[in-house]
Amino acid sequence: MSTPFKFKEFTVNQDKTAMKVGTDGVLLGAWCSLENYPDTILDIGAGTGVISLMLAQRSDAMTIDAVELDEDAYEQTVSNFENSDWGDRLYCYNASFQEFATEISEEEETYDLIVSNPPFYTDSFETESASRNKARFTSSLQFEELLEGVSKILSSNGHFFTIIPFKEEANFLTIAKTNNLYLQKVCRVQGNESSEIKRSLLSFSFVKAAIETSSLIIETDRHQYTEDYINLTKDFYLKM
Repeated sequence: MSTPFKFKEFTVNQDKTAMKVGTDGVLLGAWCSLENYPDTILDIGAGTGVISLMLAQRSDAMTIDAVELDEDAYEQTVSNFENSDWGDRLYCYNASFQEFATEISEEEETYDLIVSNPPFYTDSFETESASRNKARFTSSLQFEELLEGVSKILSSNGHFFTIIPFKEEANFLTIAKTNNLYLQKVCRVQGNESSEIKRSLLSFSFVKAAIETSSLIIETDRHQYTEDYINLTKDFYLKM
């Protein structure tokens, strides 16, 4: 039995889903900018719903939709939404993102902000667990499909935020550009000062602009967090 993950303003139950609350999702939920005051938000691949819940805590957006393919994860997300203070603004769809994006674009609807902590690893590393594979491997949602779908349903002034392995960054930017999505901001994340860059937090829009580049180191020592990391996550983690 997986214990619930308690944040300052909400709790995430995660006993039904293969992908538990992790640093990547929390980083993305805390880092993505809400400075344009989005009215409509979409979380692709909700997992437990943690990113949607963080964005509900951080914003006044009236519509925060999530889409989740795995049925158990979908049910978990719905339950976590209903048990939060923002249940009236949160809604999850049980569908593949490809189906969802097609349907939304046919209805000519768009989102002001789209966020995704997408599947990462390529097929050669797949594990025995089918649900974990679906959550964590690119076979269920290729980067091409993700970016093509985003480009269909992102509003003309909207922003797309994601977190990917640093080694995938150049490839991801190339695919994004073919979908007219241009990098606005990048933050490269290291576990500690001496470790390799592990993740890239990326922000895109349809507008070409000067790219803002930053970096983030999570720890100075084991469980000794940097000031930057504390400042980014302190509104969420209980012990920050």
